[in-house]
Amino acid sequence: MQKSRILAACCVLLFASGALLLARAQKEEPSGVKITQSAEAFLKTLSEAQRQKASFAYDSKERLNWHYIPRVRKGLPLRELEGDARKAAHALLQASLSEAGYNQALNVMSLEEILYLLERGDREKRRANRDPGKYYISIFGTPTLKGTWGWRIEGHHLSLNYTITAGKVVASTPEFFGANPALVDAGPKRKIRVLGPEEDIARQILLLCDSAQLKAAHISPKAPNDIRSTGTPQPSTSPPVGLPVSKMSAAQKKLMERLLAEYLQNMPADVSRERRAKIIKAGEGKIHFAWWGDKEPNKRHAYRVQGPTFLIEYNNTQNDANHLHTVWRDRAGDLNVPLK
Repeated sequence: MQKSRILAACCVLLFASGALLLARAQKEEPSGVKITQSAEAFLKTLSEAQRQKASFAYDSKERLNWHYIPRVRKGLPLRELEGDARKAAHALLQASLSEAGYNQALNVMSLEEILYLLERGDREKRRANRDPGKYYISIFGTPTLKGTWGWRIEGHHLSLNYTITAGKVVASTPEFFGANPALVDAGPKRKIRVLGPEEDIARQILLLCDSAQLKAAHISPKAPNDIRSTGTPQPSTSPPVGLPVSKMSAAQKKLMERLLAEYLQNMPADVSRERRAKIIKAGEGKIHFAWWGDKEPNKRHAYRVQGPTFLIEYNNTQNDANHLHTVWRDRAGDLNVPLK
């Protein structure tokens, strides 16, 4: 019975994105314009009480108060939305991500249903803690094509943060996606891995290391318990460690391109292009790859990819290495706040 219920939840995970997808415009326009228009439309669907719950001043300290753990949050949760308001909330999320990123966000949220089925204890308490609708929308300032404003959607294992100025996305970090369970095994040909490529491609880079490269890349056989970016307003300023791309083989460089593409594909096309352009301008050879922990799958491990303009942190150590965290951060400063 339990296995069949998990399988049913897996089906929700697999098909939730398809059920909620909205029509995308054929002609590309700046994502900041679409996000702003979607936010304006979303606010119009809300009651006055809901608008107050969702709205904050742009300079509110709450804008810097991001995190990915289950905790009490401010903002307006999806579970309090119905009809047009719920559709508008998803339209805002879709405008803020690529199709791949939108699907990934839905899959992350859907994993809460898997946790509800897997965990034991009082049913009402489990539902209160594990709910795909327990993701909160916060609007910072007034959505406008002339000024600066921001928005965030956040809950367990998801934190997406945006700042828009004059219809342009000027900040899209921290960008956090996590997965628990990272592997859902409901039987033969029924395995689901949210964020699986982020693990597999990085491991291939490590396994192709010769002895000299491995000495540089494999920092420690012991993996840290989590990423360093546990809700910090700004990324770490420590220098990069590990194996530089300039000292990788041709095969490893191709894998690094694939790994970066896997992370870059979540954002709208113009945001992704801008990130990639900054990486190229700063020098791809200056990117470093570092690994901690075991080399084998299903064992505690973590890695970091750091370049002059960005920082990726990945950790899969909790729940017997079946609970992973990933984050993309801007080395110039997150949340439209320059790094000092």
